[in-house]
Amino acid sequence: MKAILQRVLSASVTVEKEAVSSIGKGILVFAAVAPGDTEKEAESLAAKVLKMKLWDDEAGGRWKRSVQDISGEVLCVSQFTLLASTKKGNKPDFHGALGGEEAKRLYQYFFEKVQQGYVADRVKDGVFQAMMEVALVNDGPVTLELSAGQKVSPTPPAPTKK
Repeated sequence: MKAILQRVLSASVTVEKEAVSSIGKGILVFAAVAPGDTEKEAESLAAKVLKMKLWDDEAGGRWKRSVQDISGEVLCVSQFTLLASTKKGNKPDFHGALGGEEAKRLYQYFFEKVQQGYVADRVKDGVFQAMMEVALVNDGPVTLELSAGQKVSPTPPAPTKK
């Protein structure tokens, strides 16, 4: 699983001109499920989202407080395009994203784990597979990429000629 976290002053999701979810100060999470991901990756990513230190403390200490520490809110949005490959040509390849019902189940499991790890009514959601308008006011800006599960190994060096 992969997620992009953005520290926000506010964020909202609109689907078909109807406001679906909105939050104040907190984290906007774009999350994607990859083939091979399991509930273990979803649990790990949910814990990282809630524990990531993105705010300063009262004494000015940098990167000391999590969304829970500041009583912030979390808005989760499914976004399979995070797993696109753009290595060949000009058209994104989405084979790196899990599709269908299994993706929906694992994304929903991730969302529920974020809710269970925090205060459920402070965790909001977009609409899976919907065309969403996501509005946000960045705070910083602070944007991080998180992942759980499959490690992408670097390309091995080319063999040397003797």
